[in-house]
Amino acid sequence: MRTEYDFSQAKKNPYASKLRKPISIRLDTQAIEYFKGLGEEIGMPYQSLINMYLMECAASKKRPSFRKAS
Repeated sequence: MRTEYDFSQAKKNPYASKLRKPISIRLDTQAIEYFKGLGEEIGMPYQSLINMYLMECAASKKRPSFRKAS
């Protein structure tokens, strides 16, 4: 490795705007446990599974269905 590097010609990361953004979100314990169990079953972090599911919903423009209270 070099002792010093010259970054004067470096370019900004074109993918920086597409990086993930950390947020806080309140989820039901049952939902978290479901994704944690599924993650352990397939060997994937549960946060990644939740993100994948939300991205799939957004891509297909899926909307939640609400039931009217009786």
